[in-house]
Amino acid sequence: MTPDSLKTLILGKPRDIEDPKTYHHISLIAFLAWVGLGADGLSSSSYGPDESYRALGQHHWMAVGLAVATAFTVFIISYAYSRIIEHFPFGGGGYVVATKLLGPRFGVVSGSALLVDYVLTISTSIAAGADATFSFLPPSWHPWKLGVEFAAIALLMVLNLRGVKESVSILAPVFVLFLVTHAILIFGVLLVRGREFPVVAHEIRTQYHGTVAVLGWGGMAALFLRAYSMGAGTYTGIEAVSNGLQIMREPKVQTAKKTMLYMASSLAITAGGITLAYLLVHATPVEGKTMNAVLVENFAGGWGKLGQGFMWLTLGAETALLFVAAQAGFIDGPRVMSNMANDSWLPHRFAQLSSRLSMHDGILLISMASIGTLLYTRGDTSTLVLMYSINVFLTFSLSEMGMVRYWIRERAKYPDWYRHIVIHVIGLVLCLSILVVAVVEKFAEGGWITLVTTTLLIGLAFLIRRHYLGVRGSLRRLDQIMVGLPTQDAGEPKAIDPRQPTAALLVGSYGGLGIHQILTLQRIYPGHYKNLVFLSVGVVDSATMKGVAEVEEMRTRTEAALGRYVDLAHRLGYAAAYRAAIGTEAVADGERLCLEVAREFPRAVFYAGKLVFEKERWYQRLLHNETAFALQRRLQFAGLNAMVLPVRVRAGEDEGAPA
Repeated sequence: MTPDSLKTLILGKPRDIEDPKTYHHISLIAFLAWVGLGADGLSSSSYGPDESYRALGQHHWMAVGLAVATAFTVFIISYAYSRIIEHFPFGGGGYVVATKLLGPRFGVVSGSALLVDYVLTISTSIAAGADATFSFLPPSWHPWKLGVEFAAIALLMVLNLRGVKESVSILAPVFVLFLVTHAILIFGVLLVRGREFPVVAHEIRTQYHGTVAVLGWGGMAALFLRAYSMGAGTYTGIEAVSNGLQIMREPKVQTAKKTMLYMASSLAITAGGITLAYLLVHATPVEGKTMNAVLVENFAGGWGKLGQGFMWLTLGAETALLFVAAQAGFIDGPRVMSNMANDSWLPHRFAQLSSRLSMHDGILLISMASIGTLLYTRGDTSTLVLMYSINVFLTFSLSEMGMVRYWIRERAKYPDWYRHIVIHVIGLVLCLSILVVAVVEKFAEGGWITLVTTTLLIGLAFLIRRHYLGVRGSLRRLDQIMVGLPTQDAGEPKAIDPRQPTAALLVGSYGGLGIHQILTLQRIYPGHYKNLVFLSVGVVDSATMKGVAEVEEMRTRTEAALGRYVDLAHRLGYAAAYRAAIGTEAVADGERLCLEVAREFPRAVFYAGKLVFEKERWYQRLLHNETAFALQRRLQFAGLNAMVLPVRVRAGEDEGAPA
């Protein structure tokens, strides 16, 4: 079996970007978006209420207030993000919101925080799922837990490399099973224990007076605030919907808002209901078991084999949904990387799509980072949740701050601006409060790792952008050669003769870089080439992958640039033509285009431009793809003549000014 056939077997056949059915196939209706993106939020009910309830210590009566506060916070943040979706209908989430409303520097902070979070989304969800499973397995099986977590990440990675809809559709039954089993659990506890409400109310009053007597009002408030902030992991998946707008079925905004409503309602009921259920069954922490495992055992433990079956089914669904929740990291993490790459904060290769229209490089990198995080923490869920929640509320706070600034700045345009700003002010106060408490409480326990990692990523992003801006400035000097180009028509264009020596030049947008290739050929081979054929591959990346209309727009732009090259060649006295292709992989699609041109022009020699640095460093090879050399190798192996024309970037010209 060849490598290509093995790749097709695992990932599936390439998709046709010009087929309207393709975009219908990879987009998600509200229900499937709820599964793929909302699962992250809903699954957090497996560890968020657990952490907050444990933080109460012996003061379990506060669980009533926690349940109400949790549901209230979910709805506030979700509604605020629904309003953000209306203002940013093309998606992008916290990164785009902060960039547009607060500036690029705030945007890179939000984007870096999101990237760390999506890595931790995968790690935390997988680790929590394994914890749920191994809660009822013999201790002798526990050494296998980390291996199971690695295998789960590998499986999800392959599913996502195949494409978004396949990965979501396969996991949808798991999502439904979780909803059913946990609805039975929560409402079953409320129904069975309902007759004990008067007793529970009396206990709450008694414990309340005891807590006030021991801790005082200040101590009681501090304890509640700490428990509330420890459950911050409950709200971690809300951002995912606004960030994943690109994969929604049209009309995208309505689909996204419906998805947000589904997620907010299900999360508020589940997280708040579980917290209240802990109190009603008098659940207490048990070594080696999750609080949800304790809850299910208290509820169904006396049902005999039926109860045993229900416990396994519920915890199995919880485990599976936590694995599904990792899906949000695979969907949205690479998309944030792509948005940042398009703005030159990350290597441009992260904006490119594979033949399956998945963000191949981003998926691979985020998978490896998640495995590394699990290795570092040894799969400890508590540590992962500590690391996780800080950046979530950093992003939330920046998004809410941006929206508050927007409504203040635009108040002259909207007489009712004060009605719109209220929800964002409330959201900002909530998010900042949780962020401050989380940093203070969790810094020494592992939160410092998140802050250090995020800071390093922000610094790296500034260095990458500085490099790209420096190279861009250096290339602008090539545009100066356009000043001396002939502007008069050379008369009737020469007819192209395929039998004559032909130079096939691979070019991009019209500018000094492409013109440099033409003039170089004139200087090296004066009078040799009679024909110039300009080739260009319009590469569809995440920014343009919205539908066939955008692909056609790219084709129009590509052909317009090629037309300008042909016009210049005519003025220089050449016979000229162009050939264009639209695809997702520059090398593969470029090779196919060159092979077609070689059949049409048997005496063609192919030329591609490549940036050459005076002292090439390893990071330059990473930041600037090797398309020219890769294409040259393929064409030479196919028996064609291919050369790379260097475009020099001297030392110091790639340093640029700080972004």
